[in-house]
Amino acid sequence: MKDTEMQPTKLVVILRCNDIERLAIARSILDNAEIFSTIRNEYMATILPIGEEMAAELLVEEKDIERATKLLKNFL
Repeated sequence: MKDTEMQPTKLVVILRCNDIERLAIARSILDNAEIFSTIRNEYMATILPIGEEMAAELLVEEKDIERATKLLKNFL
């Protein structure tokens, strides 16, 4: 692989819940620390909040798990 090609990034779930506002705040905390994050199933959790199966998930890059969980420790 050439140096200019992007490497695939593995994303890992660090928080799963149906409270979209809570996830948005957690994502904002990570953004302020310059940690990439994304929310998966955001709309399904809002439309159909039926539990863990369709819960929204906050994901970070695998390399940032430790730092992200430390930042969110008091929030979670």
